[in-house]
Amino acid sequence: MWQEILPNTWETISSQIRSFGYSQKHAVLIPAAALGVGGMLVYWLRSRHKIKTIEMSDGWWGSGERPVKGKEDESIRPFRIETCDKEIEDLHRRLDQARYTPHVEGAAFHYGFNSSYLQKVVAYWRNQFDWRKQVEVLNKYPHFKTTIEGIEIHFIHIKPSYVPHGRAVQPLLMVHGWPGSFYEFYKIIPLLTEPASHGLNEGDVVFEVICPSIPGYGFSEAPHKQGFDSVAAARIFHKLMNRLGFKEYYLQGGDWGSRITTNMAQMLPQCVKGLHLNLVFITARGFGGIFSVMLGAYAPWLVGFTREDVHRMYPFIQKNIYDILRESGYLHIQATKPDTAGCGLNDSPVGLAAYILEKFSTWTNKSFLQRDDGGLESKYTLDELLTNVMIYWVTASIVSSMRFYKENITKDPDLNAISRVGVYVPTGIAAFPQEITHTPQVWTKKAYKNIITYSYMPRGGHFAAFEEPRLLAQDIMNFVRKVEHL
Repeated sequence: MWQEILPNTWETISSQIRSFGYSQKHAVLIPAAALGVGGMLVYWLRSRHKIKTIEMSDGWWGSGERPVKGKEDESIRPFRIETCDKEIEDLHRRLDQARYTPHVEGAAFHYGFNSSYLQKVVAYWRNQFDWRKQVEVLNKYPHFKTTIEGIEIHFIHIKPSYVPHGRAVQPLLMVHGWPGSFYEFYKIIPLLTEPASHGLNEGDVVFEVICPSIPGYGFSEAPHKQGFDSVAAARIFHKLMNRLGFKEYYLQGGDWGSRITTNMAQMLPQCVKGLHLNLVFITARGFGGIFSVMLGAYAPWLVGFTREDVHRMYPFIQKNIYDILRESGYLHIQATKPDTAGCGLNDSPVGLAAYILEKFSTWTNKSFLQRDDGGLESKYTLDELLTNVMIYWVTASIVSSMRFYKENITKDPDLNAISRVGVYVPTGIAAFPQEITHTPQVWTKKAYKNIITYSYMPRGGHFAAFEEPRLLAQDIMNFVRKVEHL
């Protein structure tokens, strides 16, 4: 009997032992597998929230090959704008010899710069505009040059003359666009550096302002190599700020300045305390974008539009297709064959003035198309406008400034690379009602992930610092104040 029972018992025990070994094996494998899957999940979740950045890299834009030996001269050199009789006489000769085409009757600015009004502008330029006086105006702020990546970078650097006890001075880099210049900021600079003197002492914000000229614009040397885009400009301006001794700083920009400062925030976010923009260009894309545009006109709250967004965006076809097509012909030329059109502009001061000042008309207010004088003197003085033109003229920089379009749009035809990387630094947006295009906050969030302020400005257009310096200064201060108290 026991001979029969023993084998059966032994078989049962053996089976249990094997089962126990199998269970023990799984007791080890299952937690290990769970740990591995959990680790992968944690890595995936962390990678999703990891901030993407643009690579800093390096560049060389000087003439010829980059020197193999020797360190680049990193000195900061004082600079003064100068003029001479020969320069002014040459300008006057060219103005005297200008030819004009009669304007189309009743066309106002619909065909571009009205030639009848252009003759009045040129007459003022020739007989009343005092370039020597304006040079002194330009030199009222300290100018400097330094060599970065083989080219000379021009900038102005203004420090507050008095800092009340307990107030921290915030470094602020402000970047212009096309067809502007560092001169656009001359009216806003005293509001930022001496706020108490201008009735802006409600907070504890005082700025030290740095305004560089984009390479190829004004007194900054033009790149000698192909490929100089907004990322290259961003890198150079980071190097400039580091050379000036700043480790953290605020950024502000519109037009190309908006893209350059955005790239700076994407490149070294640890150095950027905050980013303030007065132009954001993000369009509706894909089915979701089309759906939001279609539904936004009837039920804006469902797609995140405010009442003010609707007012600024609709009728959508008119404001976002027809108006942009009308105002962007220059962009196609400059993005493809800038040197061809630039030849004539670089040779003719009258042609240059017409080309530049027409933008200061319709980009300031779209309704100025209807006016024979383009509404130019309702927002600016002729001295202000012609001083900006003269910066392009005396430096012969119109062609190199136009090339910036080709270098950027060749690499990023839809100008959408910003959205693919994202911006995670604290961001403030000042949306001016007469800007070329309006981007609602809900669209802005697609690229700018940390919006602290989004302001619907009561008036003003594309050249905000030039046209509405006080409004822009107040919005910058409000933004910085909030960032400093985060």
